[in-house]
Amino acid sequence: MNNNIIENFDLQDYLTEGVERIVSESVRATLKNPKESAFMLRFAAASRTASKKRRKAEDKGEHIPPFLIASITSKCNLHCAGCYSRCNHATVDAEPVKQLTADEWKKIFDEADKIGISFILLAGGEPMLRRDIIEAAGSKQNILFPIFTNGTFIDEPYFKLFDKCRNLVPVMSIEGSREITDTRRGAGIYDKIVSNMAEFRKRGLIFGASVTVTTQNYKEVTSQDFLSSLSENGCKVVIFVEYVPVTDESKDLAPDDEQREYLLNTIQELRKEHDEMVYISFPGDEKSSGGCVAAGRGFFHINSHGGAEPCPFSPYSDINVKNTSLRDAINSPLFTALRSGDILFEDHKGGCVLYEKKQQVEALLSRNSSK
Repeated sequence: MNNNIIENFDLQDYLTEGVERIVSESVRATLKNPKESAFMLRFAAASRTASKKRRKAEDKGEHIPPFLIASITSKCNLHCAGCYSRCNHATVDAEPVKQLTADEWKKIFDEADKIGISFILLAGGEPMLRRDIIEAAGSKQNILFPIFTNGTFIDEPYFKLFDKCRNLVPVMSIEGSREITDTRRGAGIYDKIVSNMAEFRKRGLIFGASVTVTTQNYKEVTSQDFLSSLSENGCKVVIFVEYVPVTDESKDLAPDDEQREYLLNTIQELRKEHDEMVYISFPGDEKSSGGCVAAGRGFFHINSHGGAEPCPFSPYSDINVKNTSLRDAINSPLFTALRSGDILFEDHKGGCVLYEKKQQVEALLSRNSSK
């Protein structure tokens, strides 16, 4: 990438504009739901305050990202085909040990609020297994918590919690049709998700869908038929997660540049023509964002044991938030080296640049740990 482009690119402005677009689209998508719309208007004000905090820090030479991904447990009841978390051994069947407590996560959420982080994506494993942490998240009304869930543990107490705490937004995983979803996630999962959607809609609760985009389904999951079915079921947010290979055997599932361009163009059209839902792509178009936004440029990841990692697909850590602050984690030697070097800005074949350059990331980690 041209260094002049990088130097002239204002990342904080780019991220702030992205946050403001998501918030404004969310307000518009919830206008017919007074309770939800009232919360989104309050959150819009909190989001503006957070962006001012980040800009003030940026002007002083400190970069604060607006997003954080928090994997709050390593436990999951499903064995989805190609799951990155299981491939990285971050999700296992054994009972979790030495994971962050609800109080420790609450401390992280408090600091995130203080420094201007607006969105914390709760993941796992299966995050709904940690009701104590999700209840702690519900108390932080200045932060929006999308909860990436397989939907199998959503019950009456959770419905009541989501009604009380509108900053908690369950985002249920669905792969397209019943056949495709159940093939990847297990028999009966599609029907459970659709049943949950009907209950959310009946109660007037906002929810979203997370769709893993692969070379095999990228056209189907962006089709009018599929998205109309989500909209009719009451879905308000669709997050397209581009498949990232974490094994050599699954490389052929990662969308290539042409397919990612198709996804990007389709999302832009959807935003113009179907504003009843919010559309987000992750990791998104790296060309427009001046490179990969992991390692604290736009977000970073905290695993269930407190290790701060560049992203869930790059599970390398040299610092633990049990022993330090979020601020220190954002400025860890590994994150600093990644942001100041060339890796995040390099071209790659598709999927994830940090996965493709993992040997270089490992070398940086080794070099910094030996100092």
